[in-house]
Amino acid sequence: MNETIEAAPEVVQTTVEAVATVTENVAQETKSMLHIDEITSFFSQLNKVKIITSIITILLFYIVYRIIKKIVKKQAFSKLQMHTAVLLNKVMTYVFWVLMIMYIMSLFGVKLSAIWGAAGVAGLAIGFAAQTSVSNIISSVFVISEKALKIGDFITVGDISGTVDSIDLLSVKIHTLDNQMVRIPNSNIMNGTLTNFSHFPIRRAVFDISIAYESDLEKVLAAINKVPELCPTVLKDPEPKAYYDGLMESGILLKLCVWINRTDLVQAKNEVYMAIMKVVREEGIEIPYNHLEVNVHNNGWNS
Repeated sequence: MNETIEAAPEVVQTTVEAVATVTENVAQETKSMLHIDEITSFFSQLNKVKIITSIITILLFYIVYRIIKKIVKKQAFSKLQMHTAVLLNKVMTYVFWVLMIMYIMSLFGVKLSAIWGAAGVAGLAIGFAAQTSVSNIISSVFVISEKALKIGDFITVGDISGTVDSIDLLSVKIHTLDNQMVRIPNSNIMNGTLTNFSHFPIRRAVFDISIAYESDLEKVLAAINKVPELCPTVLKDPEPKAYYDGLMESGILLKLCVWINRTDLVQAKNEVYMAIMKVVREEGIEIPYNHLEVNVHNNGWNS
């Protein structure tokens, strides 16, 4: 019993030393994980001028970022669809803050090589997994910067035609003349041929007219030149033109070229075709067409 009482102080001392050792180890690990020593060293060793310079640099970056963001936001919301402009605005914000965090970490002596290495590996893996999407995103930058199309334009890409409803990061969405939604990947627009019928305010319309070989060609040409005057939607400048353009199987091909406002296309077609029929009937001009003649011969047979 006496030996136990005498050994108790030694056990207590050993326990206290063990607890102190564990506490010290935990503190060291915590300081290592939180980079306490690096932060303390940063503020203790570096002079105040460098700290102030770093703060001023961050503030300047932030001011420049706000100015650029304001300019881009104004242009984006005036020329792009709402959700596309919002997405572009968010991307700019994320990129800025990521760069700022990287810069601040470098000021505290944090090694960024491992982070950049991991980002590179992740980016490479994502790039292989989603290379089509990445291609469309890159293509969207060129589609937007070229200003080859905008919302409301009537376009043709390949064999697809329709009115542009939205210009997104991955695709351009249009609705066709029969009101079907079609999604066209941006890479198809950049790698293919885009026809924009709405890019210019006026356009030319060409009408083919077949004239019988027996007709007086000078008379026909003079008569067809009267057609534009009968059509209110046909523009006087540029001047309409009519000319012969080949000898066809059933007649001579005459082309009438007129200029119209692109929004008047359907109305102009109706006016021109009705004016052509009115003129040729008044002038007695024959327009040849395929027809079948049936002759019945009576050989004296009685039915």
